[in-house]
Amino acid sequence: MTEKSLILALDQGTTSSRAMLFGKDLEVVAVAQQEFPQLYPQPGWVEHDPEQLWQSQRAVMNRVLKEAGREPSAVAALAVANQRETVVVWNRRTGLPVYNAIVWQCRRTADLCESLKTRALGARVREKTGLVLDAYFSATKISWILDHVDGARDAARRGDLLCGTVDAWLIWKLSGGATHVTDFTNASRTMLFNIHTLRWDEELLALFDIPAPMLPTVVASSGVAAASRLPEFGAHAPPVAGVAGDQQAALFGQGCLEPGQAKNTYGTGCFLLMNTGSVPVLSTHGLLTTLNAQTRPGAPSYALEGSVFMGGAVMQWLRDEVQILSRSSDAGLIAASVPDTGGVYLVPAFAGLGAPHWDMYARGALVGMTRGTGRAQIVRAAEEAIAYQTCDVVAAMQADYGHPVTALRADGGASSDDFLMRFQADMLGCRIERPACMETTALGVAALAALALGWHTRESLAARPAAKVFAPSMREEQRLQLLAGWRKAVSRAAHWEDGGA
Repeated sequence: MTEKSLILALDQGTTSSRAMLFGKDLEVVAVAQQEFPQLYPQPGWVEHDPEQLWQSQRAVMNRVLKEAGREPSAVAALAVANQRETVVVWNRRTGLPVYNAIVWQCRRTADLCESLKTRALGARVREKTGLVLDAYFSATKISWILDHVDGARDAARRGDLLCGTVDAWLIWKLSGGATHVTDFTNASRTMLFNIHTLRWDEELLALFDIPAPMLPTVVASSGVAAASRLPEFGAHAPPVAGVAGDQQAALFGQGCLEPGQAKNTYGTGCFLLMNTGSVPVLSTHGLLTTLNAQTRPGAPSYALEGSVFMGGAVMQWLRDEVQILSRSSDAGLIAASVPDTGGVYLVPAFAGLGAPHWDMYARGALVGMTRGTGRAQIVRAAEEAIAYQTCDVVAAMQADYGHPVTALRADGGASSDDFLMRFQADMLGCRIERPACMETTALGVAALAALALGWHTRESLAARPAAKVFAPSMREEQRLQLLAGWRKAVSRAAHWEDGGA
């Protein structure tokens, strides 16, 4: 009989589906990945075909086993991580989606959110959910589908329709349509879940006119959520034992299990989360309050979250539009070739500024140039901009939480850039810790499953040594001077499009 020694983690992202096999010590055994199409039916609208999400995820699930030379019977458990806020609505009887998945990036419901704000409902939503009233989150997307698909609202009221974030859709498919569940982290991103009572909120369901029977049962992030029922597994039915939204999965994968510990994912944008423990800290500095992966029944854990819109995407802009980089990976070496930017700052507010500014009218600015400014100074300014934006979020977190950040755990593609990590350490005045396994999202849900299987304890998962540590070395006077210059540059970019000062 084959030993059940593997965890199969499904990492369903915004542009690709990935599957990773982990061994009992959470070492990576194999990886498979497949991109899927992005759909843009109108300007500002973003959709995915739910069936393509599932088929691409199923394909890499089967491929990773084949490439590793392992039988499905070796899989002890499945784990699911997913893009958050993206929603699917489907018919519980036919199993067919009634519309494409509406992606977290989609802005089609912005006007609905604005109309709700004029009714002074923003504060009530924030009080219950920890979120700002915005089209980013799931509630208005579900409401839009019910209002714009023929017969959908009547079908929902009859109990024929189900809805959920992408984890719920995948688990429903994995279970052969037998189980409709989500976990606490994903529920907390819908704008329908009360993060204090830990229940779907009747007042919010009424506000968005969403029937409660559509919604999934909310389960722990670590534990048996469903049994898989797929032909490729035959009689073997490994449970889905780990579930979390991608950023909370990365927080868990980084071992940030204690209050005050924080991680930053340096991807296209940057997602910075700080564990605040059993206390939900409602931000007064432009951050979100959200639930961590739940591993202990009746013991919720919370986080503060701040998002930077333009992280590694700044390097892509220099490569593709400005064309002063051949490869994004060259940026660090070019930046390190000069001692400083010569007073140049780049504010990459190409789509406005995210947390903690939330200025949708800000626009990109390159300031402080002289006749001596060249390619290296501009590239360095772009690298530094990623670190400065992270500093703004960390400052907001420290103000809300009341405790300094003494170490920041880094992951994501841009965290492989040593120049950026050194500069980030200098600007924050704290250690930057980079893990050996950069795939912390998949690692995080695999760790949640390993915890459920009894392979690991919370203590063993928290004790994950960094592969490389970057310590600050800059003089405090210089650090404060550079940050003051950044704030001045941001003030030039702020409110640009609306003509504000």
